[in-house]
Amino acid sequence: MSYKEKAQDIYEKLQEGKLLDAFDKYYHEDVIMTEPRGTRKGKKECREYEEDFLDNIKEFHNLEIRNLGSDEKDETTFVESMMDVTFKDGNRAQMEQVAVQQWAGDHIIHERFYYDNSQ
Repeated sequence: MSYKEKAQDIYEKLQEGKLLDAFDKYYHEDVIMTEPRGTRKGKKECREYEEDFLDNIKEFHNLEIRNLGSDEKDETTFVESMMDVTFKDGNRAQMEQVAVQQWAGDHIIHERFYYDNSQ
């Protein structure tokens, strides 16, 4: 399976509401995840962050994959997406982001998210 196909599989799982299944399958034990709000290190810490995120969602409306690409030689993928959710506090948000993933074999070792954090 190519890196592009792996990234596609991750986001298809997210569309099916299987974020944690995708995380468990594709993320390295030593993964580092970086975003405007901070950096998390290690699969355990990163998974706990994802669990907290999911715990705050009341309703998942949509996940749109806008662009997805890869550099197979450099083991890098990127995904531009938009997620539409309603949080438990009643706020509905359409969150747009780009994720750049660096792979080590079959697992993501580093992922950086780019998005507007001013909202």
